[in-house]
Amino acid sequence: MDGTINEKLLEADIASLQAAMELGTLTAVDCVRWYLERIERFNPILKAVLEVNPDALAVAKSLDEERQKGGSRGPLHGIPIVLKDNIDTGDRMHTSAGSVALANHFAPKDSSVAAQLRAAGTVFLGKANMTEWANFMSPTMWAGYSSRGGLTLNPYGPGELFVGGSSSGSGVAVAANLCTAAIGTETSGSIISPSSQNYLVGLKPTIGLVSRSGIIPITHSQDTAGPMTRTVRDAAILLGAMTVADPEDTAMLSKERIAHKDYTRFLDLNGLRSARIGVPRQYYRGLDQARLAIIERAIALCKECGATIIDPISLPCESAKWDWDVMRFEFKKGLNDYLAKAGTGASVRTLDELILYNETNRDSALKYGQDTLIWSNETSGMLTETAYIESLRLNREIARGQGIDYAIREYRLDALLFLGNEDGLDLSARAGYPAITVPGGYAETGIIAEGGYTTKGPQGITFVGTAYSEPSLFRLAYAYEQASNNRFAPPDPV
Repeated sequence: MDGTINEKLLEADIASLQAAMELGTLTAVDCVRWYLERIERFNPILKAVLEVNPDALAVAKSLDEERQKGGSRGPLHGIPIVLKDNIDTGDRMHTSAGSVALANHFAPKDSSVAAQLRAAGTVFLGKANMTEWANFMSPTMWAGYSSRGGLTLNPYGPGELFVGGSSSGSGVAVAANLCTAAIGTETSGSIISPSSQNYLVGLKPTIGLVSRSGIIPITHSQDTAGPMTRTVRDAAILLGAMTVADPEDTAMLSKERIAHKDYTRFLDLNGLRSARIGVPRQYYRGLDQARLAIIERAIALCKECGATIIDPISLPCESAKWDWDVMRFEFKKGLNDYLAKAGTGASVRTLDELILYNETNRDSALKYGQDTLIWSNETSGMLTETAYIESLRLNREIARGQGIDYAIREYRLDALLFLGNEDGLDLSARAGYPAITVPGGYAETGIIAEGGYTTKGPQGITFVGTAYSEPSLFRLAYAYEQASNNRFAPPDPV
């Protein structure tokens, strides 16, 4: 491997790559070759990338020629990224949600997100592994596992540290420098969790800011795509390229929708000065000493940077008893609608057929069973059940009116502060509100948690706001990131 190229690309951000390509000291082909080499060397261990794009080098070459002849399309011209495997691309890559049932499926066209990123000049390096069906298949399935790709491992401690899910491969690919950035998707924690566990910046946007068309769903009330990057600036750049309104996505037609094409203009070194940040102590109660120390240091740093900390804040929803009926009911309808329009190579066209396929191919498809799929399939798929309608109403009323909106109004806050993807982050998911996580600290000790993983390792600091508060969250996250400088790259796996 060329030492000069390695020096330029290891932990490189989008701006530095663009600057080098504009100077002519680096090309998109150089970048793609370097990342493909690292994927070939390290992916057999990490299992972060399901497949590489057979056309990646050709696309990079074309973009290099375009730059020479007519200049750059913008900040993403020639930048290599990976997409989570539930995001459609109308090319020679498959879209499978990690399932062997869709291992040969080619989507008929780009998803809206992929089309926007392609138009911006990104190079799709490949599809990232993910927790199969976005972890809506079995309650015992390990985060990061798919029947198609195996188990994704955290590069900071392969096999020991929790990798986070369900955008596990997207997170590991960025953390381990297998790409410049990635796109994940979230229903509840699926961007924030793997970003936190892999020392990344992850943004879960407001529902309605980014199109969901052409993305294999769980629930239209909570699903969204979002950027996973090594810096806040890179997340802002990517988000700005993904906000064109899509008439096929009804959530984007709201009159309250506020979208920007350039979120980098909200980045401010003094973004914490005079900000009001709420500390919901009730949601810290399950933290061990090492992780509690990290959130306490983050609170102290925010204070040092000029923020007013309201500690503690109390939310009326803290004792709420949640159910998962919205996800259960919406999954069946959403998946059936998607599969009905799937492209060539799909082995199944309905949830019924998927369950039967898995049973017929138990050895390859059912390492952890499919109880969640069966549970969802017990619904009508029509979204007419009283239980669904009431659950959706309560989710929004409690998570918004008794949760995030209540706190922001009552305490006059800019954001709430959480550690990683701990209990309170489900509030933002159910409310459909944005969250951004930034590297917060490395826990040297931990406790054994679900799945046999230890809680030690990378931890994110997560800011949560109200609808379309992405500009404010970027201000806070950027100021915190620059003041803390916590991220460090993992060692190359051996």
